[in-house]
Amino acid sequence: MKKEPFQLSVNDQFTFSIQPDEAKSLDLIQEGTDLLLHVLENGQGYQVEVLDIDYANRTYTLRIDGAKYEVKISDYYERLVKELGFSRGGSHKINLVKAPMPGLVIKVLATPGQTVQKGDALLILEAMKMENVIKAIGDGTVKSINIQEGEPVDKGTVLLEFE
Repeated sequence: MKKEPFQLSVNDQFTFSIQPDEAKSLDLIQEGTDLLLHVLENGQGYQVEVLDIDYANRTYTLRIDGAKYEVKISDYYERLVKELGFSRGGSHKINLVKAPMPGLVIKVLATPGQTVQKGDALLILEAMKMENVIKAIGDGTVKSINIQEGEPVDKGTVLLEFE
């Protein structure tokens, strides 16, 4: 299996690629706290202080030998998701609930005008002799229900709409 490089963006100005094995070969010595490191790379030593960490966005604010840097780290899969136009943990609102597979609507649990929260059961869809509970993926209000109990549906059929 090919190991894809990490990509580092520094201050949104410079981009570097680092192979996973290269990252592992850095000599790191923790100095007192988790936020203070001494890094040795190619015989050159650097004092690194971690000022801030944003794990969700993989962004780190560092002070290296007195200069402040914002470093964003992405791996192959994050770059692929971005290249394909998807967003990881995106904040856009989903207004439609579609059938994830062909099946038969066994029971509709939601009603128009009902306010639902993420994880609330909306309906039960039978597929391949298994009952699948279709749940809300976010908070919202049910605008309309486009199917009825006992109705067969194809994959991608719009089941419910949210306001």
